[in-house]
Amino acid sequence: MQLVFDNLPFLLKGAGYTLLLTIVSMFFGLIIGLVVAIARLKGNPPIRWIARFYVSIIRGTPLLVQIVIIYYGLVDYGITLGSLTAAYIALSVNAGAYLSETFRGAILSVPKGQLEAAYSTGMTPWQAMRRIVLPQAMRIAIPPMGNTFIGMLKETSLVSVITVSELLRQAQLLIAQYYQYMPFYLGIGIMYWIMSTGLAFILERFERRLAKAY
Repeated sequence: MQLVFDNLPFLLKGAGYTLLLTIVSMFFGLIIGLVVAIARLKGNPPIRWIARFYVSIIRGTPLLVQIVIIYYGLVDYGITLGSLTAAYIALSVNAGAYLSETFRGAILSVPKGQLEAAYSTGMTPWQAMRRIVLPQAMRIAIPPMGNTFIGMLKETSLVSVITVSELLRQAQLLIAQYYQYMPFYLGIGIMYWIMSTGLAFILERFERRLAKAY
């Protein structure tokens, strides 16, 4: 493990990119997921069909394939993206599909009587959704959102195939230099575990704090 400690700054740089990819992708994934969930629940038939098709195709294909298509495949149509930009897009679109199902289930779990009560006070459907439904749905959605967040942290390792310098890619470069596998793979495994545990702790504290409000 001495090699790992000697090259720790190099690996920590990769860990920083891993966290950045996770946070940015989850931020845009949350926006995409919420929009798609509302589209499936409140949109007209064509909008619902498009949203359902998006969720189906993203959930039905491997993330690795999606990354490769966005980075390499779009070049055939004159669209050239940087590796980091392609990684952000692929991870955000993937997270959005899974989060949309989380949001949809959370919204449906809010009792319909509360919507009817909101309408009886003169609220519009959008006002009822924003003031009554979404605050409760977000509280319900936090645990599965946390699972998606931690899953996304680990799935960022897939963008190493398009040369993004995240944690796994940094380890691969060190392996190519020193020709030793176990120390570096074991080292980054521990680093992924530490980051996952830290994120789980933060999300648990956030969930508890939000629960106190109710």
